[in-house]
Amino acid sequence: MSAPLYLLDTNIVSHMMVNAEGKAALHAMKLIAQDPSVRMCTSVVVHGELAFGLAKRPSSRLQKALDFQLESLLVLPLDAQVVPHYARLRASLETNGTPIGPNDALIAAHALALGAILVSADIEFERVPGLKVENWLGAKPVPPPA
Repeated sequence: MSAPLYLLDTNIVSHMMVNAEGKAALHAMKLIAQDPSVRMCTSVVVHGELAFGLAKRPSSRLQKALDFQLESLLVLPLDAQVVPHYARLRASLETNGTPIGPNDALIAAHALALGAILVSADIEFERVPGLKVENWLGAKPVPPPA
């Protein structure tokens, strides 16, 4: 059995950027201490969302924090394996009247294609069938920003 793969969502990486010793970072360190074979990554979609946030509100401190986080996280590109997951997921959620945002659909499909555990505090992901989700912030999942 291979080591678990955790795909960190935007709100988790952002939390780790702002608080390198906060709940999410401590949880990640604890997992790695318990099992050094644990793998952590993020999606290029997440990287894009974080870069967009910094483009809107430039901050050299936050840019350095993002660069620091990305040194230890593998940023995985989207590939053809994600496409069928994305198509089925988006069609299913829209048919059921429970769509999620397009970036979140790509992130969820990416996690599904990888067989990864998605780490997020975003309640939208609870609507994704078959997606394993963990919230390392310990609070109830929060609705996405409007």
